[in-house]
Amino acid sequence: MRKQVLSLLVENNPGVTSRISGLFSRRGYNIDSFSSGVTADPRYTRITIVASGEEPILEQIEKQLAKLEDVLDIKILKPSSSVTRELVLIKVRVTAEQRQNLISITNVFQGKIVDVTLDSMIIELTGKKRKLSAFLDLLEGYEILELARTGITGLTRGSGDVVFLD
Repeated sequence: MRKQVLSLLVENNPGVTSRISGLFSRRGYNIDSFSSGVTADPRYTRITIVASGEEPILEQIEKQLAKLEDVLDIKILKPSSSVTRELVLIKVRVTAEQRQNLISITNVFQGKIVDVTLDSMIIELTGKKRKLSAFLDLLEGYEILELARTGITGLTRGSGDVVFLD
């Protein structure tokens, strides 16, 4: 089994994410990560999907997605020719004594402290999955109260494969 990151450019129509995720569920394909957001042009949405499976399954996923009416472009985001990132927000319980150490760890990972209260901090961290996992490993001695991850999003490098629509 291998993982594949797909970047889809779709028309920003009601139900488009439902139709895409429905395609996966109807055929029994697994979605490891799904993220979407409107592009610079509000008529279009960029959806990034991480799927896993054997080679024939991954090829079938790409072919089935291409058949959907709202899908305008599909790119496979290969690690060598793309930039991918994930965002994680982590709410950690901290005491006054622990606070400075957690700030130091966060700074090493180029994270941001986005909220501080008397008994907790919220940390924002972006990067590759490896980086986020390494950071979470260092939080082993802390109590993680809540955690939210966006899933992977990404773009291909350069301008050679940019799709221009009307």
